[in-house]
Amino acid sequence: MSSFHFFEENNLNNDLQKHLRAECYSDQIRKQILDSTIHIENPKHRLAIQDILWRNKILFDPIPSTINIPPQSTIKTGDHPHIYSKQYPASHKHKDQDIKFQETQKLLERGQIEESTSPWSSPIVLVKKKDKTMQFCIDYRRLNAVTIKDAFPLSRINEIFYQLSDGIYYTKFDVKSGYFQVPLSKEDRPKTVFSTRHNHYQFTVLPQGITNGPATF
Repeated sequence: MSSFHFFEENNLNNDLQKHLRAECYSDQIRKQILDSTIHIENPKHRLAIQDILWRNKILFDPIPSTINIPPQSTIKTGDHPHIYSKQYPASHKHKDQDIKFQETQKLLERGQIEESTSPWSSPIVLVKKKDKTMQFCIDYRRLNAVTIKDAFPLSRINEIFYQLSDGIYYTKFDVKSGYFQVPLSKEDRPKTVFSTRHNHYQFTVLPQGITNGPATF
């Protein structure tokens, strides 16, 4: 009798999951999971892998968020005095200022930066990408020069390949804005400051360009 109830409960859970997947989750999550498994020819294998992806569906959520870990402290500068760098002059004044304003507004809305009164500051750099658009970056070279380097060892590629040698299916995911998913400690935030003509901001998440960013990530 207990096994029957167990079977019945499993059916109920499966039906509920099917309903949630069909009706309650965003179309983008559903599309990404289906597109990621469409190439798998064996139906049982495809459903099994889809089930794994659905159980980790938060990884496909398009809404920016941080992972549930303690805020990271990665910018250790010891007793070095604060570094303040003036902003670089804009080559195309109005266009560049518009890009800076738009990018800071996006970061503010996502909670990835906050207003600051810190004496530290690093300059903004706009880098031209292959598609001719401009990428918003911060030049942290002076900050990196006084940061104590993290000696955390990166994984050896040959050891990773050995661990994967018995696999049947291999999946590669590109983490979107991965650094921005890592919360930054309150002690480190004032050192990440940059300025625009509108205000002074500091990151609440791990910014790109920090020397210990790869080891922390």
